[in-house]
Amino acid sequence: MNPDFAFVPFAAPAIGIDEINEVTATLESGWLSTGPRVRRFEEAFAAYVGAPHAIAVNSCTAALHLSLIAAGIGPGDEVITTPLTFCATANVIVHVGATPVFVDVDPATGNLDPRQVAAAITPRTRGVIVVHYAGRPADVDAFASLAARHQLTVIEDAAHCVEGVRAGRKIGTTAAFTCFSFYASKNLTTGEGGMITTASAEAADRMRIASLHGLSKDAWTRYERGGSPHYDVVMAGYKYNLSDIQAALGLHQLKAIGRHHARRVEICRRYDEAFAKLPIGQFAPAPDGDVHAHHLYTVLIDPAVAGRSRDEVGQSLEQSGVASSVHFRALHLHQFYRERFGFTRGQFPYAERISDTVLSLPLSASLTDDQVSRVINAFQLAIGGAR
Repeated sequence: MNPDFAFVPFAAPAIGIDEINEVTATLESGWLSTGPRVRRFEEAFAAYVGAPHAIAVNSCTAALHLSLIAAGIGPGDEVITTPLTFCATANVIVHVGATPVFVDVDPATGNLDPRQVAAAITPRTRGVIVVHYAGRPADVDAFASLAARHQLTVIEDAAHCVEGVRAGRKIGTTAAFTCFSFYASKNLTTGEGGMITTASAEAADRMRIASLHGLSKDAWTRYERGGSPHYDVVMAGYKYNLSDIQAALGLHQLKAIGRHHARRVEICRRYDEAFAKLPIGQFAPAPDGDVHAHHLYTVLIDPAVAGRSRDEVGQSLEQSGVASSVHFRALHLHQFYRERFGFTRGQFPYAERISDTVLSLPLSASLTDDQVSRVINAFQLAIGGAR
């Protein structure tokens, strides 16, 4: 196929020779599972964030699940979160036997609205899962204040927000537990993977043990020189550990994180300039002093204004060879949550409005200038063709 007409991917990972060489070295080392590279990655990530402890796991879902367990949340408890997120955010609440309580988002940001969270707190509320939607940091101080007043645990879903800074504080140091995703499409990728940061040494130890079957010692500790093959099972844990092969990617992705973020910022700037006069909606910019991670570039397409629906625009982009995606169809509109908890359309109007109109355009540090130009031209055509 002529490369000029190749499909522009939605979020292809930015993988370089350093990652490839580190993976090769890992394969040649003979140690593939959780071992020395995972430990190095945890230490480097904790230093990057500024958190006392970082626990590497195999997904952000695992990170959220372990955080709820470490917080002591279980049957009979309620956890407040946003309906405008990936299903894993709420699924883990169900996994620990608690009840997810959705509240609406701020229409200007897509993030959970602290005022609506405050109104939803009951005697059964034990925690809040705050999602930093699209990479824009949420109002962490407002949630911390609520948590202090009501003795709640705040868990941050920072799957989109590894580079984020809110009011001078790095995301990862702004809650009891912060959970990151290193999925293939994320700003920092290990293919599959995640990380938990916390200031609690006790919680970190518990989550580390829980992440590997509840064993008192991991394999690297048992089999490295001077180690003992004996271990104890101290809890019914999970198979949530990250491998050294994945950490090999993460070590160099972390080194490149500033360069990759700068490239995404530049792509977003080009999009902003090109789309400034189009009949579309966009979220408000982050406040001065905050760092938006720019995981997603989202636009809001109201058919009454644009003359074409979000899905029609997405189909037009596909015909032009450009991928797009939807983040997200609101969770309370999905079958499981409707049937299990009785949610209905109309309960969370801002989240629903975003859910019905939002479209995410290609955004990755791996995009070339020519690909960015193709996205711009295709999107302008898709919107302009509606007039």
